[in-house]
Amino acid sequence: MSNDKTLVQQTQHAFLIAWGHFAQQIGLVSGVSAVELKQKKYVHTPQTKALEFVVATLAGCRYLQDISLAAHPLDKDAAVAIAWNQPGWADYTGVSRTLRGLSWPEVHALVAVLVQVSQPFIQTELQLLRNQDQRVQLDGDLTGLPVSNTSQTYPNAAFGHMDDEIRLGYQAAVVSLVSPTYRRLWLSVAHHPGDTVSCTQAEALVRAAEARLGLRPVRRTDLLQQRIATFQAQMTPVQERLQTQQQAVVTAHVRLTEAQQQAADCQRELADLEHAYQSQQRLARPTSRLVQARDRVQAAANRCLRRQTAWQQAQQRVAKTITQLAALEGELRRLQERLARFMQDNAANPHAVAVEFRLDAGFGTYENVALLIELGYEVYTKAYSYQVVCALKRRITEQMTWTRVGANAEMVAWASLTLPHCAYPLDVALERFYTGQTVKHAALLHFGADPVTQDLPAWFAHYNGRQLIEAGIKEGKQVFYLHRIKVRAEPAIYLQECCVLFAANFIRWAQHWLAKQNAPAADVLDVQKLGVKRQVQVAAHVSAQVSRDSEGWLLTFSEHSVFAGKVLRLSAGSTSPS
Repeated sequence: MSNDKTLVQQTQHAFLIAWGHFAQQIGLVSGVSAVELKQKKYVHTPQTKALEFVVATLAGCRYLQDISLAAHPLDKDAAVAIAWNQPGWADYTGVSRTLRGLSWPEVHALVAVLVQVSQPFIQTELQLLRNQDQRVQLDGDLTGLPVSNTSQTYPNAAFGHMDDEIRLGYQAAVVSLVSPTYRRLWLSVAHHPGDTVSCTQAEALVRAAEARLGLRPVRRTDLLQQRIATFQAQMTPVQERLQTQQQAVVTAHVRLTEAQQQAADCQRELADLEHAYQSQQRLARPTSRLVQARDRVQAAANRCLRRQTAWQQAQQRVAKTITQLAALEGELRRLQERLARFMQDNAANPHAVAVEFRLDAGFGTYENVALLIELGYEVYTKAYSYQVVCALKRRITEQMTWTRVGANAEMVAWASLTLPHCAYPLDVALERFYTGQTVKHAALLHFGADPVTQDLPAWFAHYNGRQLIEAGIKEGKQVFYLHRIKVRAEPAIYLQECCVLFAANFIRWAQHWLAKQNAPAADVLDVQKLGVKRQVQVAAHVSAQVSRDSEGWLLTFSEHSVFAGKVLRLSAGSTSPS
């Protein structure tokens, strides 16, 4: 290290300096600066303020006003602005105005920069998985972002289930990749109203993940063809029933016409007899022809009513069957279109990969499970309906052995079990959990090559590896305050969601970059020992001296900081995700 050092400035946000240099080297700063934003420049450009919002997210600002009103305001730290190649930072009110003024196309352009910057790191992880001959593992979830239940200023907010309550707000659909280097990398986020439910989002999660990965598994078109053939066979009885019912309508109408003709004949006969009796001044005795004619008219009228009802009922049965058949034909067309699309996918996918998707019970409808199977995924989920649990409990016999899979959990399983109304046989397990004096049950579902029923503890542990995405959601809310919506314009709300997920990835990438820049030494801060939370809430808010020499930049933490006596070297060279 050269002794010729030039003091630049003091900073109260040490790691924001390091992250600024990293952001410049990976193209984040230049990418955001190049986005066209149709807003006026007064002191700061709208691109600078958009970048400032990213920096504020990395700093874990709870509220947007913390940019200017915190104990050590970000907008007063010139060293941070220099590290991010900006002439200075705007007051938080200016950032707020810029965010409110962003249009959807502008936000999509900013998000595209985040995606572009992220892609080399994601591709590197995918290559590493290939080299290690490991399957790509994805986790998906839907998380609520509640606002005040009485608020009327959040656009398109809706009431829905959030944190076991009915709350007003939004839902964010997220997908993460299990990373060999970083443990978890966020792939995508989609913004939805608060009344969006998980079971409607499974395909959207898959499509978003495939778009980011640029990879997909082989579609199981053979299974889909078998499903279509089975479906067509199931439609045949309905078609035959419709033909029978249509003939019954014709028959019922003929019988009704006959009854109406008979009623008309009886009515004419009655009119003739009444005329004859009146002209002859005869009395109508109980057994006379006139009384009998009246009885026949009444019987004919009753017969007409019965046959009218029978004809209407026959028509109703036909209408019901036509509706049912139309629904079946629509479903058949949907499956056939899916088959054609999947065959095209396979033809255009010479480098297919094995991919696994883990989802919670909210996504575990039979239709979603069937779709994921046909898309080619190894599927791990839980049953959506508690009726599945009830049906499995009825299968339990005294001779069956429960396997302990956790401290308070046991499982029993069936391989390739055919469930009613489920398109494909599944590996199914019934879990029971002991919580005090109560016992709770749940049903695990699996489809794929893994022999899960042969090792129930491994199945239990692998599915519960979904805690990785749940921990990521918790990190997003507790470290980056995802649930504290910082601006009341929907495009900006979506940008905040994207920035939070990007920030979680960015810090992990920067941590490895910093570790490579600094050889282990007594005075070098070991960044590998710092978790994301500590980096954001502590390291991004400690004081340091920023200096520069011929080898690059140097951060010397002040004696009043928690990292007193430590330094960090920031080289002037380029970086890469490798």
